[in-house]
Amino acid sequence: MLLNIILIIIGFILLIKGADFLVDGASEIAKKFHIPEIVIGLTIVAIGTSMPELVVSVTSALEGHSDLAIGNIVGSNIANLFLILGVCAVIKPLIFKKETRIFEIPFTIFVTILFFFLCINKLNGQTYIIAKEEGIILLVFCILFILYNLIMAKKGEEFENQNRILEIQANEKKEVPVWESIFGIIVGIVGLKLGGDLVVNNSVEIAKILGITEKLISLTIVAFSTSLPELITSIAATRKGETDMAIGNIIGSQIFNILLIIGISAFLAPIAYTKSYNSNIILLIIGTILLGLYPYIGKKNEMTRSNGVAFVFIYIIYLASIVYFA
Repeated sequence: MLLNIILIIIGFILLIKGADFLVDGASEIAKKFHIPEIVIGLTIVAIGTSMPELVVSVTSALEGHSDLAIGNIVGSNIANLFLILGVCAVIKPLIFKKETRIFEIPFTIFVTILFFFLCINKLNGQTYIIAKEEGIILLVFCILFILYNLIMAKKGEEFENQNRILEIQANEKKEVPVWESIFGIIVGIVGLKLGGDLVVNNSVEIAKILGITEKLISLTIVAFSTSLPELITSIAATRKGETDMAIGNIIGSQIFNILLIIGISAFLAPIAYTKSYNSNIILLIIGTILLGLYPYIGKKNEMTRSNGVAFVFIYIIYLASIVYFA
């Protein structure tokens, strides 16, 4: 077990440094090509930080560990929403852009409800499954979401004075070559991938030694571990004042975790689903709807520190409940 703990610590170091490289590289590209940081966060950063979930869920689905495949994504999205976004809001109140309020958050709500519907609509014997054709449906929506972001990138000048802000920031800093920024992103993603693997694999080994069930492992240790890239990346972005990237990273990860990761996993091998996850997904839907309401209640277009504290508190209660009732 001592070796597992040491490898987890090494994983944390890789995650921290990988997050720094990824945020810095993505931010420089956004400034260089006048792409709004929210778009970078929703695509490059979101997919990069979702790599641990992708590896864990696809491997689990192929090896027949459906509880790990489903629990990893559900648990990760709950951690992303309540814990990570909550912590970021506590560090610095989050301001929501117009596009985030009117499309991206509502789309996240739609995707989560669609995922729930696909989980419970197909009964195979005594087990619900997410079939191959349903995986294709998710992947089609994933492609549409990527196309939306490409369109938004081309229309960057229409984002609430974003270009003017990026130009001012670019003039204040020494210009970084594009190849160096791309290299930073690659190094960051690789660091996140290796760090995530070390943390996840060794956390699971420790959990097995302690006799914890697969479902509990997937919803807690695995879910939290695979969310570490999002946690560290979003906190790093928030502390650097790049809250758009932090918001985009979380919302993008929520969407890609379902559309891309579950989509690929179901396409490769049908995923068995148990109704015991219903309450977790319903909590996720309610939380996402609440996130969509924040810009319209209290301070306009803002997730305040008190909102963040509420989200973190909900996550703590959630963890305590699933451990207690396990």
